[in-house]
Amino acid sequence: MTTLFAIGSNGSGQLGIGHKEDVSVPKQVHFQNETPSSTPQVRAGGNHTLLLSSGRLFCSGDISSGACGLVSEPENDDSGFREVRLDTEESSTRHDSTICFCAATWEATTIVLKDERGKATKVYSFGTGNKGELGQGELLFRSSKAQLIKEFPPDGLEVVDLAASVSHVVIVLENGDVYGWGNGRKGQLGKPDAIVHIPRKLGGINFKVVRAVCGREFTYLLSDCTAGEHVVLGSNKWEVISSAPLHVPGWKDVGASWGSIFVLQEDGILLSWGRDDHGQLSPPGLPPLSQVAIGSEHALGHALDGRVLAWGWGEHGNCGPNTEHGDVKGRWNVIASSQYLPPSARMSGIGAGCATSWVCIVA
Repeated sequence: MTTLFAIGSNGSGQLGIGHKEDVSVPKQVHFQNETPSSTPQVRAGGNHTLLLSSGRLFCSGDISSGACGLVSEPENDDSGFREVRLDTEESSTRHDSTICFCAATWEATTIVLKDERGKATKVYSFGTGNKGELGQGELLFRSSKAQLIKEFPPDGLEVVDLAASVSHVVIVLENGDVYGWGNGRKGQLGKPDAIVHIPRKLGGINFKVVRAVCGREFTYLLSDCTAGEHVVLGSNKWEVISSAPLHVPGWKDVGASWGSIFVLQEDGILLSWGRDDHGQLSPPGLPPLSQVAIGSEHALGHALDGRVLAWGWGEHGNCGPNTEHGDVKGRWNVIASSQYLPPSARMSGIGAGCATSWVCIVA
């Protein structure tokens, strides 16, 4: 059985815990019908949370933007996660359509589905995107129904990664090409700097990209872990470009907050650079990690000894109850630990969103 726990910002019910109060001690997440069958990926917008599990997408939070898909207006909209409907309100969810990737901007959702050949080629968006976040052209900026982004990706190319931040979206294709749309005024979508309303190829990248993550005003692209080539596109605010290492060989996972970049190495060491005014970067003495999850301005690390550590900006309780002026700076809090679980249970994953933190337990 898969059980999910959450802490942090909850003013729109985005934690799915049955009320709309922030919490700093882990609370069990509720599901209206079926619970996820496997450890979910967590992706979060400003006031909505996406959980992707075994090809199925669940959502909780503010439904007014359309970012939770087609849902009936409930009497009580903080009753937990519901499976996202992709067609009409009356129809059932497309159980025959496997969702491979999901990402969230502030008020919109992007998903990638498998086509009839089992390839990840069908890109849909829904929600509100006043700066091109839907990728549907200048005329369509709000839709609760999932809208196919037409004539994308190019024929014969499959999507291998999807990332988003507050107002832009990036997709990596199997040949290493990268496309993006949304707010590109800081150069986070390449040149020219502009709002991009339909998918546009990012030029000037001299290596094959396999992974992407997005910050508020930048895009971070990486090659395979052997070469460790990487590039940051966009604003150099917080020195997120100028303080980057030359290469990051041996990377295992990556993440980005709104103003910082994190690279987890195969040896468990977490590299980080960028914004640190709330203690967002790796604190001194951080133990080796098996997994990281990066939120808007905070980070989680699953330590090899079974503890889940949290640090950074934690004003909403997303780093646990022990903060100083809302921050966990130069240190970390332990928000969960495997030593308190029964022998038959284990922590299978962590997640982080916009001032939210998530721990998944499998028993």
